[in-house]
Amino acid sequence: MLNAKTVLITGVSSGIGRALVNDYLSRGDVVYGVSRRTPSDIEFPERFAFATLDLTEHERVRSVIDRLLTDVTKLDLVTLNAGQLTTIADMRQTTLATLQKQMDVNVWANKTLLDTLFEKWEVRQVVAISSGASINGNRGWNGYAISKAALNMAIKLYAHEMPSTHFAAVAPGLVETAMQAYLCGLPNDERYPLVSNLKARRGTSEMPAPAQISPKLISFFDWLLHHIPSGEFVDIRDVAWDSAETTALS
Repeated sequence: MLNAKTVLITGVSSGIGRALVNDYLSRGDVVYGVSRRTPSDIEFPERFAFATLDLTEHERVRSVIDRLLTDVTKLDLVTLNAGQLTTIADMRQTTLATLQKQMDVNVWANKTLLDTLFEKWEVRQVVAISSGASINGNRGWNGYAISKAALNMAIKLYAHEMPSTHFAAVAPGLVETAMQAYLCGLPNDERYPLVSNLKARRGTSEMPAPAQISPKLISFFDWLLHHIPSGEFVDIRDVAWDSAETTALS
């Protein structure tokens, strides 16, 4: 298809990642995906290539990506979507091992992948899926907030190093994913008022399903290229943007 993009997405087995895969494929794009589990219900499989990969197995990333992208010379978009939330608890109740694991999944795995890609492939745009937790510092979000804040900074640093690639860390807002299901299943606790807030929003338009938010995210990613300086953290809820512009601009 004319103007088809070549897109690499991590964490494609469920949630936002799987929804993005289906929507990019429905647009006629070619999509490459990695995740620990094999995704199901992917439409247009002839334009989708998948490899099973735990990105924290750093020593495997290069060989897996080399095989997956054998016939690729350029990637229009890399979406760093894979991430992990562990438990909601105070910092002093959270073990160092838990914090280290979250940093490995949410930050260092992305470094390994990006370093591998930039050795061999031209990349036009990198979007890292971040979170409002990276700047809000809500009690209980411990390692998740720290790791997403570190991810934001890593994206800014890469932007300085790779001026030919546009980078952004994007908070997509509330989305009905497995993470939200876990959070909304927690008992109310006055120490963590955000949990009660999330429960009130679940099932409303403020917490859409991945399939509902995915087309908006795709338009937003295109919009970022022309309106946001490379390396910035952007919360989609905090900027005024026009999805109608993106068709002409991208």
